[in-house]
Amino acid sequence: MQEPMSIEGYDALVEEFKYLLEVEKPKTAEQKLVAAALGDRSENADYQAAKEKLRFIDRRLFYLNKMIQNAKVIDASLHTHKRVSFGSSVTLLDLDTEEEKIFTICGVLESEPENGLISVHSPLSKAMLGHVVGDELKIKLPNGIKEYEIEAISYENIYALKQNIRTKKEYAFH
Repeated sequence: MQEPMSIEGYDALVEEFKYLLEVEKPKTAEQKLVAAALGDRSENADYQAAKEKLRFIDRRLFYLNKMIQNAKVIDASLHTHKRVSFGSSVTLLDLDTEEEKIFTICGVLESEPENGLISVHSPLSKAMLGHVVGDELKIKLPNGIKEYEIEAISYENIYALKQNIRTKKEYAFH
């Protein structure tokens, strides 16, 4: 199944994949070799730690490779956003509380629900997709049915809205 994501989201996956493959894995493999040369591997904490770290790196590389292969890169800036689509920032009016909320539809690995970035696979995103300003939505959520009206649809770069962007330092396993 293809996984929608922004250009920046795809680039971040590739960057992490390359970093783990070209920097972290060789460095950890070297640490494992040095530790193995010290003698008895069964009681060698450094050897066991490096071996475990390599397992984590390999699992992460497998996952990232799968996500990269299944990526459906979408340049949301090219859409008109007259209808809700991937990358749309949608202003919703909660019809019960009269409270306005803004949600931006993004890829699963880009989502930060606490910051209004919601996965394209979320119930709210699925309910909004294809709708226009003025449409009313009834959405079945885990805590009950909510009613919203779409007040505005716009575009803002997903990565300009993100609060938690991982760095190379965070790619490494400690």
